[in-house]
Amino acid sequence: MDKIRHLPSLQALQALVEVADAGSFTQAAHSLCLTQSAVSRKIQLLESHFGVAMFVRSSRSLQLTAEGEQVLASARSIFEQLHTLQERLSPQQRPFRIRMHVSLAVRWLLPKLSEFYRLHPDISLSIETVATERVEPASDSDAYIAYLPEPSQNSACSTLFEETLVPVCTPGLGLDSEADLVRFALLHGSTDQQTWSQWLAARGGKPREDYRHIPFNLDELALDAAARGLGVAMTDLTLAAESIDRGVLIVPFGQPLKTGGVYSLCLQAAGAGHPACARVMQWFAEQRGG
Repeated sequence: MDKIRHLPSLQALQALVEVADAGSFTQAAHSLCLTQSAVSRKIQLLESHFGVAMFVRSSRSLQLTAEGEQVLASARSIFEQLHTLQERLSPQQRPFRIRMHVSLAVRWLLPKLSEFYRLHPDISLSIETVATERVEPASDSDAYIAYLPEPSQNSACSTLFEETLVPVCTPGLGLDSEADLVRFALLHGSTDQQTWSQWLAARGGKPREDYRHIPFNLDELALDAAARGLGVAMTDLTLAAESIDRGVLIVPFGQPLKTGGVYSLCLQAAGAGHPACARVMQWFAEQRGG
């Protein structure tokens, strides 16, 4: 008990984090709804507790000391653990959080959300999108949807749909066969430009150097460019399905190419304890293949 009583206070650690982030006692006081002198006293308590200075102060700058950096790192870790614990113990107070690529959210999930909320009006989904090539799990998400080169053996991951590549363009572009591709720009939805390379190689097409290319970093941008007549995009059939159904895009020729890759929904530890987890996962399971 005596050891616990002599630990630094959470309020003092919070003041340290705010001052370090703001670079100013005045701004930190404003964020904490305290006076500047009150914030200064909390920092002084930390300095007295550890016996070292937290900051090097001058008329123009405020910098953490080496010891202050160590205390700050520990303070951030403590608050992150407390935040994770609170969400684990009281998950009903927040939505079910899903992390995914922005193109997948716009092209695949968004058209389905109205049906989800019709069936589950009491559940709130929080969709976090990323524009990076790879979707990484995050500590503040309950599940994430990632592209995998092959189905995962992890029981926490379930396949939503297989990657199936098709060329798409606007109707009336005048594209009748693969030989016509040399007359149009090949639109890429990622900077590595791998999907067109895979499709051309599988069909024994010309080297990619024989074509004109317009790269984008998102499938969403490439598909929009295709709809505007800028060229021919290579994309996953599932991502383009709604635009094809609406007649905005067409598949001009060729058989779809299955690459072996899949889009999988992976449940994280934080999501397993959420009251809505079972119903959310069941709904996503029902969307498989579509």
